[in-house]
This record gives sequence, C-alpha cells and structure tokens, in this order.
Amino acid sequence: MSLVMIGLEIHAQITAINSKLFCSCRGNYRDLKPNTNICEICCGLPGTLPIINRKAIEYSTMISIALGCKVPNKIMFYRKNYFYPDLPKNFQITQYNVYGFSSIGAEGIFELDDSKKIRITRIQLEEDPGRIVYLEGGMNVRNSALIDYNRAGVALIEIVTEPDFTNPKEVRLFLNKLSLILEHLGVCDTLLEGSVRCDVNVSIKGGNKVEIKNINSFKEVEKAINYEITRQNSMFNRNIKIDSETRHWDDRKKITFKARSKEEEHDYRYFPEPDIPVIILGDNFVSNLQDHMPELPNQRFDRFVSKYKLSEHTSNILINDKKLADFFEATLKLYFSPMEIANFLITDFKSLIEDDIDSSDYLRNLKVKPAHIAELVKMIEGNKISRITAKDILVKIFDSGKLPSEVANNTNSFKISDEKTLMDAVESVFNTEKCAVEDARTNHEAINFLLGKVMKFTNGRADPKIAMRLINNRLNESN
Repeated sequence: MSLVMIGLEIHAQITAINSKLFCSCRGNYRDLKPNTNICEICCGLPGTLPIINRKAIEYSTMISIALGCKVPNKIMFYRKNYFYPDLPKNFQITQYNVYGFSSIGAEGIFELDDSKKIRITRIQLEEDPGRIVYLEGGMNVRNSALIDYNRAGVALIEIVTEPDFTNPKEVRLFLNKLSLILEHLGVCDTLLEGSVRCDVNVSIKGGNKVEIKNINSFKEVEKAINYEITRQNSMFNRNIKIDSETRHWDDRKKITFKARSKEEEHDYRYFPEPDIPVIILGDNFVSNLQDHMPELPNQRFDRFVSKYKLSEHTSNILINDKKLADFFEATLKLYFSPMEIANFLITDFKSLIEDDIDSSDYLRNLKVKPAHIAELVKMIEGNKISRITAKDILVKIFDSGKLPSEVANNTNSFKISDEKTLMDAVESVFNTEKCAVEDARTNHEAINFLLGKVMKFTNGRADPKIAMRLINNRLNESN
C-alpha cells in the first residue's frame, strides 16, 4: 500500500452550450448582475419541470469517451439531498451509479505517462450550485456572506478518480492533461473563472480520508495537497487520530481548516429524479459521436511529428496551448513552412504575449493574425529580411496591425542585396578599421569583426552572405 493516497473530484462546466442544464437561462453568467440569471426552473419552484439539454449529454459523453470510460445505453438522474445556502432547491439533480451504469461514464483508464495509469471511477452530469461570496475576512471568518444564484443550474461534469495519485506533481500533471482534453474537445473554456474546480481527497498510511474543498487553481491544488500531507504526517507521528472530515483551503494563509464532518453517501438520501425519465441513448449514439469528435491532444501530437516533421519538444509546446496550436495551423494554410513558423511562434511571438497568455481571448484580441506571421516567415525564407529584423517588425505589428511588408517599407527594413551599395559599406569599414583589416589578412576570425561593422553600418540590413564575399574579395585584392 502506498503511504499517500490521493483521489480527485473535478468539476468542469460545459461552457460550450448557451443555456443551463434544465432551463433556458444563460449558461454564461459571468458578466451579469447577481441573481438576474435565474428562473422558476433553476430555483426549483413548485410545479416547474426540468427539461434536459441534449447538447450537455453529447458533450459529457465525449468527455467520457476521451477518458476511456464505458458509456451505458441508458442514463438516469437522481436527487442528492443536502442543505447549503447556494443550493436553491435544497437538493441537486445529479447522477448516481446504481442499477448498473446510470451515470454518463464509468470505469475509465487514463494513461498519465508510460508507467502510470489513473482509474476513473465515474463521470456524471449534474447542475452547478450557486456562488457564495464571503466578505470581511473570508470563509473562515464568516462575518457575512452573499448568495448569487446566477450559476445555479449550469451544466457541470464531475470526474471522480480512484485514489491512484501518490504525490502532488502527479495530480498537477493529470489536471493539466485533462484541461487540454477539455479544450481540444471544445466543451469547456478552462481559462474562464470557476469553469474548472477541483476537490481533493487525501489519506496517509491507509488512514481516514480528508476532503479539501474551495481550491481555486491548479497551482493551489498542489500547495493544498502538500500542506495536508504534512499535517497528517505530523498528527500520525504524534499518535493523534486523523478524522474523516471536509476541510477548506485558505489560499491566503496557505493552510487547510476544518469545515465540517465528512458526509457519507447515505447522508445524501439519493433517489431517482421523478421529473426526468430514464434516458435511452441508443445503440448508435456513442459511435456517431466518436466519428465526429475533434482531435484529441495525443492524436494531434502524433500528427505534428509525422506530418509536419516537428520535434517532440516543439510539438509539445504548441499542443500545450491549444489556441497557439490552432494559430500555427491557420498560418500553415497561408504559407507552408512548418518548422520555421513553429520556431518563430514559440520564440519571438510567444515572448511578446507572455503577459496575456492566461486570458481566454488573448489571441483573438491581438492585432497580429496568421496572415502577418505567414508573410513575415515568407520574407525571412525569401532572404528579404533577417530574423533580427523580423522580430523588430513583429513588435511594430503588435502595435499597428499593419502587414510586415508595409512595416518593412516604412522603416527601410528590407535586406540590402545590391552589391554596389554593399561595396560602398565595405569600403567605408575598411577605411575606418585599418587595424582590423590588417588582422584579417592573417587571422580569419577577424573577418567576422569586419562583417559585424558592415552590418552595423547598414543598420543590420546587409545580406551577410554577400557582404562576407565582398569583404573576402577586398582582402584578396589588398594582398
């Protein structure tokens, strides 16, 4: 038995649909005033009937397939009964594995790396609760709190794993890979606030399980697990009983604190949702979805390596940012030079967008488009500009949105290939750097110094191959 056992409960909103899971209220609630995105259905008023969102079933099935889960022929919904202020109905419509597979997916296997597999217990489709906003010191002070029900009823996928993780780094790797899958499927924008949340179950040495909730980022998940392992080890070494409980993560103090005793499954009093009949998916439902599913990250990686001849390192950098990988392929449609475009994007281009990369729309809002990068790389490969000049042009494009050729014309950035013009530059350098010229006659490496002076004289625009040939010719003439 492993000394540390970690299991995850990941909640991912299906942001690709416009409405909530059981009503027509907006799925995207983030720009609305509190408690304005609610109706009789998502508040559970008497006499209302939920109507299932078909797209939510399709997207949750795609996630189940991508994570290697079995998808049943029929699914059911249940009422999970508990009281919490953000739950307007006092129960949550969710799924529960009884009478066979009644949730949208179960018994999955996810390959974390070559030597580690993570078992997926189940994947269930459910409604999101509302939001509690704590004021005056935060959750652990509890002086006051506000409730916003705009989120209540939003379609949510819960992914539950077996306790197969043994350290926080494995958890972080899994969450990163899961995010990539959700992004490539197009079902969840993982950069939206609150779109992906994670609860963690931690136990050591076969002891009681402690659940950690209220973790707001993957980075904080790693910190929370590290803290909880340290806390439990300390208690174990002092023969203090570790209670099965729910704890919250305080991301300011970087500690967990007790919220309540851990609920057991029977505490929720699950029973079938009477207002939603059993849903029969049908024999061809899964196969039809598989035929039309988007390319998954691993498949895309293999294609980048085989079709575009990119290195594994370069392919990984691109695919780990789906929007950048999409930008890359859009550029290729305009000018096909995979390696040069990929290298330009992950070096010069990416260094300019580092501050905005956490925004979900960071590429959409840029003035630089695939057409700009395509023309810029074409100019580099056509020997019209140098790579150094290309980077300077790219900076100007970020501000202006003008095409590279226009910027190059306005700034006299095109390479100088005219031999007469370059010969004038060489002569000027020979006249001002006479000691270096003498050195170059006996020391071949000194020629590079002369070339550098020619490049400086021409503001970096000289074609270095032509300039080098002219310098050599001029040295030979002197000899």
